[in-house]
Amino acid sequence: MRLVKAILLRLLFGAFSLVFISFVTFVAGEFSPGDPATILGGEKASIETVQQIRHNLGLDQPWPTRYCRYVGHAVQGDFGVSYYSTHEPVKDILKRTVPMTVKFASQAIVLASAIGIFFGAIAAVYQRRFADSAILTLSTLGVTTPNFVLAPILVYIFCQRLDQLPNSWATTLVAPEFYYFILPVTILAARPAALITRLTRASMIDTLDQEFIRTATAKGVPRGRLLFRHALRNAILPVITTIGTSFGFLLTGSFVLERYFLMPGLGSTVIEAIQQIDMPVVQAGVLVTGAMFIFLNLIVDILLPILDPRIRESQI
Repeated sequence: MRLVKAILLRLLFGAFSLVFISFVTFVAGEFSPGDPATILGGEKASIETVQQIRHNLGLDQPWPTRYCRYVGHAVQGDFGVSYYSTHEPVKDILKRTVPMTVKFASQAIVLASAIGIFFGAIAAVYQRRFADSAILTLSTLGVTTPNFVLAPILVYIFCQRLDQLPNSWATTLVAPEFYYFILPVTILAARPAALITRLTRASMIDTLDQEFIRTATAKGVPRGRLLFRHALRNAILPVITTIGTSFGFLLTGSFVLERYFLMPGLGSTVIEAIQQIDMPVVQAGVLVTGAMFIFLNLIVDILLPILDPRIRESQI
């Protein structure tokens, strides 16, 4: 029962967080330059036309009233229409772009988790040896090298010099989709892989020093079973929390790379909307990203008690 109450409490806090995010983005839209009615009407629209558009959009009403109406529509999945192009409904833009961003971030976190846990465990097992030093050096480079520096380097090597991978997304794919994801996913996964490696190493070293590991060693438990079934299983819990939060950050961290590789995802769409001051798209993109981040953290909070009986017993 206490576990259910804890989950409901987190859902409540998540709802408050979404309200706060929606309020901040709405206020930012209020203070952003440009008039939506003028944008929708076009440069040659008459004053009467602009005023009519403002009335139809409710822009002539006080901003608290418009904010409450915006939240009410957003709860129903209605985020308005884009100010540009064909004035496409924002919900249709989200349906088209969100799957690409989720697929991109999902592949990156799977790759980062596999690399981080594997090399972190190796570094812990061979602590203070060459393998440990080499892994720590590479993980330090992964943490300190930003995506916008790593991206052009890898594009130059694998796209221009070796000519093995595409350097941008194509409207009509001429190769399997997998090839278009290799470079972006690798670049996006670099930093979280380095963080997970260092955390796994530290957690694994701490676990290997525990009394139950020494007891299992004295009883003659095979080394492979000792490391992976006993040590890694207990060391993985803080890593799972990091993986969950990293996945949330990757959803927004993918924005720059989506723009760089011309990927038709939510990130590149939001960046383009920011440049065009297309606030309905910006507000919806920020709100959806925040909702996904909150949902992922809730999943982590649910998984930890399932994986660790000690946490479950403390909550029940």
